[in-house]
Amino acid sequence: MTDTEWLAEGFERNRPRLRAVAYRVLGSAADADDALQEAWLRLSRADADGVDNLSAWLTTIVARVSLNLLRARRTRREDPLDDGVPDPMVSSLGTTALGHASPEDEMVLADSVGLALQLVLDTLTPAERLAFVLHDMFEVPFDDIATMLERSPAATRQLASRARQRIRGADRSSLASDLGRQREVVDAFFAASRAGRFDDLLGILSPDVVLRSDGGSVLPEATVRRTGREQVAAHARQFHRSDAVLVPVLVNGTAGMVVSLHGHAAAVMAITFSGDTITGIDILADPERVARLGLDAVLN
Repeated sequence: MTDTEWLAEGFERNRPRLRAVAYRVLGSAADADDALQEAWLRLSRADADGVDNLSAWLTTIVARVSLNLLRARRTRREDPLDDGVPDPMVSSLGTTALGHASPEDEMVLADSVGLALQLVLDTLTPAERLAFVLHDMFEVPFDDIATMLERSPAATRQLASRARQRIRGADRSSLASDLGRQREVVDAFFAASRAGRFDDLLGILSPDVVLRSDGGSVLPEATVRRTGREQVAAHARQFHRSDAVLVPVLVNGTAGMVVSLHGHAAAVMAITFSGDTITGIDILADPERVARLGLDAVLN
């Protein structure tokens, strides 16, 4: 076996973990795929002589590429997660992934930390995010992370500690344990929105609820942001369409919906909770990004 063949075999064997690392650092399935492609291009030109732990070496390369992409995105101020909606991971009810999900998607779903936590990750600095993701989620030693960040191990530990404190606060405010109750809340919300029961909507929504809808460049009229229960409730009354079918799914491990039009996925709705109220609604309505998720399998 040549060195190139050995690298290719090792890369494919580790792909689920590598994609999960890239997804957690970047918060986007599409960007994670780009990171893996760039990492492979680097690997194909790299000298692997003396590599004792191939999995750790591959993780380091993917993490470096992901960090560079994240920093470049922040520098250009083109980060779609600032005002847009993150790429969701969607699974059908009662399964670990979509009917034809890839092992990579199953790995990401297995490590799912929920949309609320994903949104908190998006507020961290690139260095904080990398330190937390690699150490707390993938057990990469601080000494290795410090080398990537060009900081001391002590400083790297501090970065992870700051990120951990913010994430623990977010995790306590979410209803992450009772999917059955989440589903009841979501069903009640959509029943009220379709029936036009404005007062019922207000009772389900948190006072400071935020709705974000991202239609991308293809559907810019679908890109909106609404804050507060009155604004969100008023917008929710637009959800009723006679030709729309709401399909219950798990989105990033919590209750959500796929909106189907004429048998094809048109939007993904991710919900975040606090107790029995909805604190956030993220709607991915960008036709290009929705198509890349391959959601038709969950509709059949």
